[in-house]
Amino acid sequence: MKYLVLIPDGMADEKIASLGNRTPMEAAEKPTMDRLARQALVGTVCNIPNGMVPESDTANMAILSFDPKIYSKGRSPLEAVSMGIAMQPEDTAYRCNVVTLSDEGEDYDDKIILDHSADEITTPEADRLIRTLEQKLGNDIRKFYTGVSYRHCLIWKGGNDTYPFMRPHDILGKRIGEYLPREDNGGGEFYRLMRESFDILNHHPVNEERRARGLKPANSIWLWSPGKKPALPSFSEKWGLRGAVISAVDLIKGIGLCAGMESIDVEGATGNVNTNYAGKAAAAIGAFRRGLDYVYVHVEAPDECGHRAELENKILSIEKIDSEILKPVYEYLAASGEDFRMLVLPDHPTPVRLRTHTSQPVPFFIYCSDRSYPGVSCFCEESAAEKQFYLPEGWHLMDLLMNPSGERTNA
Repeated sequence: MKYLVLIPDGMADEKIASLGNRTPMEAAEKPTMDRLARQALVGTVCNIPNGMVPESDTANMAILSFDPKIYSKGRSPLEAVSMGIAMQPEDTAYRCNVVTLSDEGEDYDDKIILDHSADEITTPEADRLIRTLEQKLGNDIRKFYTGVSYRHCLIWKGGNDTYPFMRPHDILGKRIGEYLPREDNGGGEFYRLMRESFDILNHHPVNEERRARGLKPANSIWLWSPGKKPALPSFSEKWGLRGAVISAVDLIKGIGLCAGMESIDVEGATGNVNTNYAGKAAAAIGAFRRGLDYVYVHVEAPDECGHRAELENKILSIEKIDSEILKPVYEYLAASGEDFRMLVLPDHPTPVRLRTHTSQPVPFFIYCSDRSYPGVSCFCEESAAEKQFYLPEGWHLMDLLMNPSGERTNA
């Protein structure tokens, strides 16, 4: 038995008036998802435990069968693992976005956060900025490491791993002063570091070049999501399956590596709408051909489009996931002569209206080559909810994938 899990990150959304009161999932032309969902086990699942922040580390841990309430230690340490950083027990990792702050406002606190991704800055450009920060702000206690695009890492020996940072994508268009770390609750060092980064980066040659090309500058860092060195149980020992993850983002790679899975890199995979969809499909097929049993394909594009309020691109990314990833992998597995199952779902919603994650349940389907279910004609939020098959804890999804005949309804 082969297993494909496909995660269009943040695909779930709200009904939108300009789409005729449909969601992007309903509006997208996704014939393969809809065809498979007609014969699949369809329902909804909550991947974010009550009281936890709706982040991708929490949700994807759950889908991979690890209870986030036990294992979630923050996303930054997982990204550090993917980046090859050898964390020590005393180290704290922080996500270090390079973001775009407005020019107005003489004081740092008065600036507006315009873009959490600095116009999805390229990795080579970001690397020049991060290396400058390491040269000017790094020392024996703290070190900056380049990640992918706008997503980078700060390792701080003895750093506070519980500080309640604000997530930058939650405050787009807002004055940052209300959301910056504060001296009165132990955030003074973080505040000073972020403020100094603006002075260093605002007129850095990389940003002057970007302004000349009509692009937003990456003129400040934003620290958030601290955590200590992570540890997960072995996925293969838990399930008896040889597994791999395929993703453009360090977070998902780090989860897979911590669980003892293979992480497969795909050239041209970017984490945005302009990614190598076909390359991810080819990598998944190649993994199955090499004898792997379980392949977890994560696509960041719908989530990034939600954060950027790019409705047309969100729909486009769903359509490309359907035609360039799901369709060829399904056709390969169907022709292989071996039974297979496919689980397709977003990890969490990222509504275009809100530009951030929410904790609502998401639709899922499990397609089985050896059995059929009364599914739905259109795979979307509403049709899945109408099935009244609800899993309140996403970390049980893997049990259902392994044993779909043992499904249970929790109304």
